[in-house]
Amino acid sequence: MRRSISLIIVAGLVLGHARPALAYLKFGVSIGGRSVTLRWTQTPVRYFVTNQGGPGVGATELQDAVGRAFATWQAVPTSAITYQFAGATAALPGRDDGVSTLGFQSRPDMDRVLAATSFLVDASTGALLESDIFFNTAFAWSVASAGESNRYDLESIALHEIGHLSGLAHSALGETELREGGGRRVLAAEAVMFPIAFAAGTIAARTLKVDDIAGISDLYPDGDFAQLGSISGQVTKDGQPIFGAHVVAFDVATGSIVGGFTLNAQGQFSIAGVSPGPHVVRVEPIDDADLDSFFDTSRTVDVDFRVAFFDRVVVVPRGGDSGQVAVKVVRK
Repeated sequence: MRRSISLIIVAGLVLGHARPALAYLKFGVSIGGRSVTLRWTQTPVRYFVTNQGGPGVGATELQDAVGRAFATWQAVPTSAITYQFAGATAALPGRDDGVSTLGFQSRPDMDRVLAATSFLVDASTGALLESDIFFNTAFAWSVASAGESNRYDLESIALHEIGHLSGLAHSALGETELREGGGRRVLAAEAVMFPIAFAAGTIAARTLKVDDIAGISDLYPDGDFAQLGSISGQVTKDGQPIFGAHVVAFDVATGSIVGGFTLNAQGQFSIAGVSPGPHVVRVEPIDDADLDSFFDTSRTVDVDFRVAFFDRVVVVPRGGDSGQVAVKVVRK
């Protein structure tokens, strides 16, 4: 019998607690003392959709909206991942049955969560066996082409959750403001994988951003991805490497943003899927976000430093790496 482990990823928060400014991360699991990136090793990824609708959405409308969201991810020309609708099912998401299922569930206890994604992983190899998504019937939903006031857009939330199902963690390239009574309202986001949902009624999150495309292409490279470049380097403070520093690359020509983190003890980072040409590199602490949403609680993330820029424009070569970009930051 194959041993497996289950992971739950809570996503699509209605009310946020921070003003994050991060970029995409990939999920990873620890197998036999080594870190394994969570990804599908075989495609197409087969999925089922439950044959029951939810508040404001019928079963067929659910299937169609989910299908459009899968098609959006599959249409990324620099990514090789594909998906296949396997049929309707009476089974509910969340069962460790080796079948990926999407559908509605009543979770009034999760009153801030629009939807959530779970994984079943082979405990010996790290292979992804199953990924389920549920949409919370505690909220009102819509599939209207232009959206509906006071209802959350199912296709937008499905697009975010399918990013998780594919192996992407949260991005926080966005801007929020405090809501009266607590939490935050999204003003703008540069990633579908931003963890705080747009307000009810909007369909703004139906379109992938540059950071999302870079993330899915990095996981499943294909097509012209090899023609893109990367930026790599190291972040230090007082001569010592920093773990968890957020590094963002701004394309001078287009204004697009892709980012990453220093993710090892040497303070090194590597940002893939970057367009060729000149970029401005900025390094910042994650001092305005919930660290638990991005890093394991056992890791110590250094946030005691000031925002810094690399002292010159970094030119990314086509199909190559920028070379070592060394950024020194100072304490606050």
